[in-house]
Amino acid sequence: MHLSTVETVLDYEVDSPSHFCFNIEAAHWPTQKILSEQLSISSGVLPRSFIDPRSGNRFIRFDAQPGPLHVNYKAEVEVHAAPIDPSLPELPVGQVPDDIFKFLLPTRYCESDVMCQTAGGLFGNHPRGIARVEAIVQWIRKEIRYQPGSTCSTTTAHEVFSQRAGVCRDFAHLGITFCRALNIPARLVVGYVWFDEPPQDFHAVFEAWLGGRWVLFDPTGMAPVDRLVRIGTGSDAKDVAFATMFGAVRMVRKDVLVLEHDPRPRVRALAEPQVAV
Repeated sequence: MHLSTVETVLDYEVDSPSHFCFNIEAAHWPTQKILSEQLSISSGVLPRSFIDPRSGNRFIRFDAQPGPLHVNYKAEVEVHAAPIDPSLPELPVGQVPDDIFKFLLPTRYCESDVMCQTAGGLFGNHPRGIARVEAIVQWIRKEIRYQPGSTCSTTTAHEVFSQRAGVCRDFAHLGITFCRALNIPARLVVGYVWFDEPPQDFHAVFEAWLGGRWVLFDPTGMAPVDRLVRIGTGSDAKDVAFATMFGAVRMVRKDVLVLEHDPRPRVRALAEPQVAV
């Protein structure tokens, strides 16, 4: 179990009457428990919340008039990660549940139909199951440069494969695309997680459906997925954008903070022996 304090601070200048939709709150999810949370938005705004019944993603919507807009979300969340069986198999397409089937299909950012031949050439001879997804992850880490500013909000997985550079969401999109091209259901997950190197930001990873369960993978290798505080889950980035605006709006500040805490009592932690491995 891991305990994290997460916070997002967003400031905008609204130039004309606009509508906002945010997806920044920790999800109500079986693997995490929200201990406390607080949302504050500029006065004069009347927000309303809803949960997408298909994904469980939590959204905040409101209209805003011209002027400065401030949004602040803070939460303390426990994350409980289940152990992963290293022998998890791939399932035949005919055994994929109906509600999972859509994650086999190509989407706007994940053109798995275009990448079928490439995926087969790279990974077709790998052992089927979790080992093949791990091979995809390792290939992405080796062959794709992590380069901020190399892509934009419309960059697709095929474009990332061609230019060999991207950021976390691009790495995740490429992993999803390779999996789907090999008939492995996969989807995008976005959340809060602490990085070894700042600055902190929202982080994108992906899940593959193996052995009848979802398993998280991070192709960037930047953060441990078992500590990710999940915000959004979807087919690709279009489903999990942290902010969607309709109107003339300028972002002037985005700060994301993640603090991890050792949930064990300090005295007990010091008393426990350390085992070299």
